[in-house]
Amino acid sequence: MLTTADLVPGLITTREAIAAAFGCGTFQGIEPAADAGKVFVYSDPTAGEEYGYTFDGRADDDEFGPLYLYTGAGAQGDQKPSGRNGSLITAAAKGREVHLFVAHGKVPGGGAMQQRYIGPMVLDPITPYDIRRGPGKNHVMRDVLVFRFRPAPGTTPGWTEADKQPEATQTTMEITDPEVVVPVPVVLPKQSGAKVKKTEQHTTSETVADIPAGQRKVLRREGELVTAFVAHLAAAGHKTHSFQFTIEGEPGTLTPDLYDVNDHALYEAKGLTTRANVRMAIGQLADYRRHVPNSHTLRVGVLLPSEPTPDVKKLLAEQKIALVYQTDDGFAGWPLD
Repeated sequence: MLTTADLVPGLITTREAIAAAFGCGTFQGIEPAADAGKVFVYSDPTAGEEYGYTFDGRADDDEFGPLYLYTGAGAQGDQKPSGRNGSLITAAAKGREVHLFVAHGKVPGGGAMQQRYIGPMVLDPITPYDIRRGPGKNHVMRDVLVFRFRPAPGTTPGWTEADKQPEATQTTMEITDPEVVVPVPVVLPKQSGAKVKKTEQHTTSETVADIPAGQRKVLRREGELVTAFVAHLAAAGHKTHSFQFTIEGEPGTLTPDLYDVNDHALYEAKGLTTRANVRMAIGQLADYRRHVPNSHTLRVGVLLPSEPTPDVKKLLAEQKIALVYQTDDGFAGWPLD
C-alpha cells in the first residue's frame, strides 16, 4: 500500500490506490482526506477541452516562479469558494497538504485512468484563484474558479512539457465583471511530508518559498484602486465590466482590468506609480485594445494611485493614452477629454 514516502514526483498510480492508502474518494477532481491531513487534486486538461475551455495546465512562469492552473469543482452553474473548492482554500489553515496529479492515460489492459504525481502544491499567497468564464457540462456559460498552484517550498515538481496549458482552438470574447476584489491571501503551509527524494540532485530554482509582503500590498492596492474607480464611475451613471479573451493558438486568457461602457474606454490599473509600471500598462493596453469591439474608436487609459512625474505624463500623452490618478477628492483626469 502507498505511503506518504511513496509520493515522489513522477510516480504513476491510480485514484483507487490513493483512496486505499489515504481514505479519500475516487470520483471527484478535489478529494479531501481529512484523517490523513491531505487534499488530493486530479487535473485532466482534456476534460476542459471537451467543454470548450483550456484553463488547466502549466502556465507561463511569472516573476514569482512557476504556476499550475486548475479549474475548480462544479460541473454546472457558477462555482463557489465552498465545499470541495473550500477544502483547497482552507487547506493551509487546517494544516493539510495539497497533492497534485495529472491524468496519464489508461491502465494497460484496463479502463481506469492512471494518474501521474506532479508534487505537493500550495495556493498562491497573493491570488489563490481567479474567476473566469467557461461553459459548464450543459454548455451554459458560468463563472469558474481557476486555482493558482505553486510548488511547495523545498520541492521540485514532476511536470513535463506535455503538462503545459492547451492552446485555444479559437479566438473568443466574454464579458466579465471587473476583477475588483483581491481574494484574501492564504498562508503557506508547512509541508511535513512528500519531500522530493535525493533533493541534493535538484535545484530549487523552480520553487516558491515566499512572495514578498510588499508585493501583496501592491496588488491589493491595485484591486482597491479599481474598486474605488468603479464606484466613482457608477456614481456618475456609468456602466462598467471587463473582458476575457482567448486567442486561437495560444494558452490562457487575456483579462483587462476595466471597461467603461459609456465612454467606450479601456483602463489598465497599477498599484504603484512608477515608470516601470506605466510602461507595462502601455504594453498591456496595446495588446488588449486590438481585441475590443470597435477598437478604432476605443479610448484607453492608465489608472494610477497617485500623480506620476511630468516625463511619465508626457510619455502617456505622446502615446495618446489617458491618465487617471486617485486624489484625496476623487480621480484627476476624469471625465476623459
